[in-house]
Amino acid sequence: MKTRVEMGQKVLSRNDELASGLRRRWEDRGVFCVNLVSSPGSGKTTLLERTLERLRERVRAAVLVGDVQTENDANRLRATGVPVCQIVTGGTCHLEAEMVGRHLEKVDDPDLQLLFIENVGNLVCPASYDLGEDARVVLLSTVEGDDKPQKYPGIFRRSQAFVLTKSDLLGLTDFDPDRAEAHARALNPAIETFRTSARTGEGLDAWCTWLEEGVHAKRARAAERA
Repeated sequence: MKTRVEMGQKVLSRNDELASGLRRRWEDRGVFCVNLVSSPGSGKTTLLERTLERLRERVRAAVLVGDVQTENDANRLRATGVPVCQIVTGGTCHLEAEMVGRHLEKVDDPDLQLLFIENVGNLVCPASYDLGEDARVVLLSTVEGDDKPQKYPGIFRRSQAFVLTKSDLLGLTDFDPDRAEAHARALNPAIETFRTSARTGEGLDAWCTWLEEGVHAKRARAAERA
């Protein structure tokens, strides 16, 4: 048991080292990096499709997509016209900084402003792996349990934003959005919250504004240092 714990600590330490390198790279370039984390089926890819469509004329974006198998999500996102690279983990239930660094050149360009990382569908392991992101965003859909912040506290404590998806389905299930947000804020009082529907467009303006503010702040800091 002791050997297993030591190996796990060594893996995380190596990941943190690589993530720090990625963070410095994006800090120097003024690229705002967002890591999206959720359970499978919460609507990460659909939210990204609608987000990229709205930001297309204002922000130069790219996407790294993590999945255990298939390029299905990457193929959907490529239809938006932004650079997309699929990272197939082959069984690993999360992305690691080494995977991001190894695939980054496939979507990077000198004018990149916003990089999305769509993590593998999982609320446990991605909480432990820093990818060098500026913001970790946890998604929860209205067809899941509103007590998930209590069940998976690590990811809600470590996230800067909480996006509730599929709000158009509220009322068809027992999901209580106020209760879900209260659970999240009990764990992380500073967390930003958004209620969204990719189908109706509800909440997408506020979500995109938050992203653009992150982009502008990051580029302003890079310009001051230049």
